[in-house]
This record gives sequence, structure tokens and C-alpha cells, in this order.
Amino acid sequence: MAAINFHAYGSLYFDSVDIDSALKHSLTPGYVIGPHCGTTYWDYEVREPKYYTSVSPNRGPWVDLAAYCSALIDVGVSRLPPVDPSVNEKPSYHGAVAEHINLLKYGRDVASKLIEDPRIQRAAAPILLHQDLHKRNIYVSDEDPTTITSIIDWQSSSINPAFMHANDVPDFAAYVSTPDDYFPSKDLPAGDNANLCNQAFIAGVRLLVPKLYTTWELDDDIARFFEYCHRTYRDGAGIFRQVLMDLASRWKELALAGSCPYPLPTSEEWRAHREEYKALEHAQELKKFVASRLNTASDGWVPTDVWEETTEEHKKLYEEFLRNMDEDDLREVWPFDKPCSD
Repeated sequence: MAAINFHAYGSLYFDSVDIDSALKHSLTPGYVIGPHCGTTYWDYEVREPKYYTSVSPNRGPWVDLAAYCSALIDVGVSRLPPVDPSVNEKPSYHGAVAEHINLLKYGRDVASKLIEDPRIQRAAAPILLHQDLHKRNIYVSDEDPTTITSIIDWQSSSINPAFMHANDVPDFAAYVSTPDDYFPSKDLPAGDNANLCNQAFIAGVRLLVPKLYTTWELDDDIARFFEYCHRTYRDGAGIFRQVLMDLASRWKELALAGSCPYPLPTSEEWRAHREEYKALEHAQELKKFVASRLNTASDGWVPTDVWEETTEEHKKLYEEFLRNMDEDDLREVWPFDKPCSD
């Protein structure tokens, strides 16, 4: 699948699909590339509405990298509400709407510069991959767990520049620095088994998916720009601001042409940013910790068969933190909804 050569970015459709013919790019008999169906472009997520007050929906398909990147910034803009939410609805470090608008304006200019670089162009090959290849979506045989019987959750699979997957590593192949219970074995500590899977995954990608392997040669600061440029309102302004600062400070070191459109901050701006970014980092670390303790995805998804025990564990964990924190402070950083009381 990853070896197929595409001439546009978007999603794969049967050519009989009932959409505007202008949104269909012929691929092979029976198939076309049409608008992107990934979750980034969805309009109906309850907790993340879209506001098309200053940009129009821009779901593709896109025939070049400039159009694709412009759409990413449009997504970031579409997530901004017309006015700032009420106090306490967002964490204090989240940033005002005006700040997000300013960051996204710089983001659009930076993207236009970055995609001129030959290294980024080489890493931008259109590639079709599963968008959520993790343990919960892979079924194996009861008799032989090394045999995969099915892979589910294909609905968001789309054709993106390969560099959009530069930091994607399935949970079963994630590198771990301490032992865990991913792959228990009599012969090796669990962490060692997980890291063997990580090494096997890297070797497999290098051999079988060279388009993706090429993206791993991109500098992390460049890859992070494309990962976060459309997520400022989801993550908080501080994360994308840090991404832009990192790029600006390393622009010449990275051998990027010209000068970075994002100006380096003053010493006062830097101090203010560091304070905000520390709070944001703590919130991100807490989210990872809570998701790990609850054995759930970062978005809080829980299988129905463990719903009751997970919600009970969630409540206990929340109360454990509450013993050492003011509840208003805890609610500001807690990654999921407040547990229901009995």
C-alpha cells in the first residue's frame, strides 16, 4: 500500500462517489483521490468545533505541497472561536485567540519557506498509511498470536506528505527506557522485548517503506513544525510558539535559505514564555501519566469491556491527586473530564 505512487494529497474513493467532479482526481480505473477524510478535517467533533468565520473549509484534494500546507494552517485558524472563551473554560497557559491568530500567521509564512527546501520536498512524497496503527486496532489469532487476522479503524486513512508521519511509531514498537508489561518473556526483561520490537519496526520501515524512512532523516524541529502547526488551539499556544522559537534560533544551523519569518523573542518575551511553557509541559506530562495509569489512549478512549474498572481507577487517581492539590488547580491541568461522584 505504501509503495503506491500518488499524484495528489487527500483520500481514496471509488470513482462512483457522489461528490463534485472538480474534487475528483483520477488515479486508476475505479478509484479517485478526493477530499481528505482524516480527523484533522472533521467538522463534528463535540469537543473541538470548527469556526469558518475567517477561512473556508479546505479539505482538498491538493495537487502540490504548498496547497496542502496552506490547508493545515487553515485548519488551525478554523479551530479558533470568534471570541475568547469564558474564564476557567481553558487553562491560563492556553493563550488568547489573538495570540493564536498571530502564531498561525507566522506559521503560514514559515511553512512557505520550509517547503522550498529540497530535503523537505524529498520527504513530502504522497503516501497512504493507516492513521492509527496501534495494539487496540490489531487482532491476532487465539491459536497463534504471531498471526494477524485483521486490522480495523481504516476510516481516516489518507494520502499525506510522508513527513506528516515522521514521528509516528505504533505503541507496540515504541522505545521504552524502563521495563514494562508490553511483551513479557522468560528470557528478556519486558522493556528489552519492547525495544527489540522498536528495532524490528525501524528495520522493516527502512526495507519496505523507504518513503517513510526518508522522513526520519529530517531534523526533529522541522518535523515538529508540521506536526503542531494546525494544533495551537488544541495544545495551547506555548507549544507552537516553542516550535517557532526553536526553528528561528536554529535557522542558519539547519541550513535553511534566507531568514526565518518568525522573529526571535526579546529577553522579556522569552521569560514570559518559559513560565507559560513550564505549566504546559507539566500538563502534558500529567496527561501521559494518567493515560498510562488508566491504560487508555491519550484521547481517553476506553474499551466497553473495561469501562467500569477504568472509570473507578480514574476516580481513585483523581482523588489521589486531590489530596495534594487545590481542586481548581487540578481541574486546570487534568486531561479528562472530572470523575463523577457516587
